[in-house]
Amino acid sequence: MSRTNMTRAFTTAKKTLTHCVGALSLGVLLLGSPAQAQNLFAPIAKVNDRVITAYELSQRAAYLTLLRAPGDPQILAREQLTNEALQRGIAKQLGVTISDEELQTGMEEFTARFNLTVEKFQVAIAQGGVAIETFRDFVAAGLIWRNVVRERFRGRINITEEDVDRRLAQTGSSSAVRVLLSEIILPANTPQAQAASSARSTEIAQITTLPAFAAAARRYSASPSKGRSGRLDWMDLSNLPPAIAAQIIALAPGEVTDPLPVNGGIAFFQMRALEEFEGPAPENVSVDYATYLIPGGKTPETLGKAATIRAKIDTCDDLYAVAQGQPVEQLVRENRPVGELPNDYAIELAKMDPGESSTALVSPSGQNLVFLMLCARSSELPEEVSRDQIKAQLQNQRLQSYAKSYLEELRAAAFIEDYTQQ
Repeated sequence: MSRTNMTRAFTTAKKTLTHCVGALSLGVLLLGSPAQAQNLFAPIAKVNDRVITAYELSQRAAYLTLLRAPGDPQILAREQLTNEALQRGIAKQLGVTISDEELQTGMEEFTARFNLTVEKFQVAIAQGGVAIETFRDFVAAGLIWRNVVRERFRGRINITEEDVDRRLAQTGSSSAVRVLLSEIILPANTPQAQAASSARSTEIAQITTLPAFAAAARRYSASPSKGRSGRLDWMDLSNLPPAIAAQIIALAPGEVTDPLPVNGGIAFFQMRALEEFEGPAPENVSVDYATYLIPGGKTPETLGKAATIRAKIDTCDDLYAVAQGQPVEQLVRENRPVGELPNDYAIELAKMDPGESSTALVSPSGQNLVFLMLCARSSELPEEVSRDQIKAQLQNQRLQSYAKSYLEELRAAAFIEDYTQQ
């Protein structure tokens, strides 16, 4: 990301942080009676010998809400706290710790992403009802786990000169890639729909022909593309998040991706064609986009309102006049790397050119139609890198792979009890 775009992204994040603080502060004031507050310290889960309290969950969820982390903050908070309990437990067994200096440096590096000092960041989250200890624990957990992974797998990370040569050969290509895909979005916005779609996923994942996928799209897909048998136009592979792009680039024509979770649904993509074209593949692609919420869910009435808005506007800036006098959360504009977007947003935005919009999505609650508009897309061209830099990248990638597998092993072997399900 260029310095200009990076500044814009951090400015947007900082504004978002400020906007969210007011709403969260009101939530803290409405917590209720002392008895309700006391219940916050009741245990909600136990991970081996580590207890997670309702207070920890509420604090982490509020913190993630402040940062506008993708996904349901309650679900994400519970998952993070469970993982961190496992990570801290193994760190204690191995005698791995962090120093006060490491923690302070980690906190400073994190808050610098918002152009804030630790002190100013603390004031901002405190106004949203989030204690500094919550932020400190969040950063500390990440640093401790990084040290655990380095300590445990250091001897396995042996990057050879041949490994570097292969990566240079891969990145040295002078061509970029675009793909021609078809999509199916299975609805999963209710328990009944989720059960039906999960059962149907196996059938769709086994499709190997274009006509069979087209027929399934016309019959089952909840996407507006179902009227075109799921067919999408050509798109640059770099417009998709790396995790999705990695699945797609490995497909042969006719093959289908694994199911991809999206808000209220399950997505599948089929490769129809792949084309290389001259020019370096873009890197660090970011999107500037706007979401305007139209209350009422997805109905003919709200779609009609969206069509009226679409007819009045040409750019994302025009949406500010549409949202004038409405709550600040009604219109949100952000600039994010594609890899940080929720899958459903990323997929829709990948289909668009700047100035185009979509009404395919609804909010997680289902109560609002999302008018999603792509404002701009930016990227960097790849720079020349040294062999040492490539070696470091490969080491980090292997460490991340080992860390993911190790955490899955710890979770599989752990005793995890959820008191909220009892």
